Amino acid sequence: MAEKQQNKKMFIVSTDHNPHYLNFPEADAKVVSPRHNDANFVPLLLELVEKYNIDFLHPHPSSEARVVSENLAAFKKSKVKTYLPNPTSIMPDKLEIHNALAKNQVRVPKTVEVNSYEDIKRAFFEIGLPLWIRARIGAGGRLGLKVDSFEQAKHWVHLNVLQHRADVADFVIQEYLPGRDLAFDSLWFKGQLVTSYCRERLEYFLKHISLSGITGTPTIARTLVDKKINQVGVEAVKALDSKPHGFFSTDIKEDASGNCVVTEVEGKWHTTAPLWGYAFAKALNKPELNLTYQYLTLALNGEAEEDLPIYDLFPENYYLIRQLDAGVILEHDDKPWRII
Repeated sequence: MAEKQQNKKMFIVSTDHNPHYLNFPEADAKVVSPRHNDANFVPLLLELVEKYNIDFLHPHPSSEARVVSENLAAFKKSKVKTYLPNPTSIMPDKLEIHNALAKNQVRVPKTVEVNSYEDIKRAFFEIGLPLWIRARIGAGGRLGLKVDSFEQAKHWVHLNVLQHRADVADFVIQEYLPGRDLAFDSLWFKGQLVTSYCRERLEYFLKHISLSGITGTPTIARTLVDKKINQVGVEAVKALDSKPHGFFSTDIKEDASGNCVVTEVEGKWHTTAPLWGYAFAKALNKPELNLTYQYLTLALNGEAEEDLPIYDLFPENYYLIRQLDAGVILEHDDKPWRII
């Protein structure tokens, strides 16, 4: 989109460990890579940087970003630029997030660390019911479930232990938050907030096949303009990282009284963040709303090409609608734009 709207040409090299998925990107070169936890992963990236004279490296998803961030010294020697948070801010343990935010007076769900089945029972006495049980590490609502009794929670954990998906201590149990499902996405540069926006997730992909109704990425979401969400989002990011650098995503749920409670924050891109920027840049013909290009420009030049609003980058009440094999729609006041 940036190439079309700003008459610029980029040379892009894409990698993926699945050769079939490499058919998707419109890249100039495509390379099958090992997985992020393979000893050859970092050496291959360094080899590609040298071979193609790469100026900027963007690792994604969080698992790959964490590995690159942990090996940043090797990439700095190659003089390729990156734009990554500290490794401790990428894919952190959910309990670590909770503790860091609570320490900084950011509202978080009431939480009990799980090391045994007795801890699960204790949670129902200390917090009440219903409760939300989830894996401490992973994305997409991994192993999350609303539970109404100790027996349900115990059987859920036991099943996942029996099927070797997790150990008992891999879980955390928290108060269940029934309110709106919100997100605050923010772009930071050396501790300064560059721009941000917030949205509400209204429905998830294939929610009917998930026990929790959450499958990680929404099929319908809408933009919001809300000072309360902006404030909570910034407080959460700064509680996790005192000098944020890169893209940070914050998940927020409202409690029964409408209070914002931060359930997660980390230095990563939400799945739809680049798509929101692409959709608005295309539908409204405003290149400055292309969030991915702004990120790239900051990484290469140290400043954005446009003066961006610190909050509310996107106008409110625009719906991003996605469905499998049906493309992407941006909708506002019943006017649809076919994006993809």
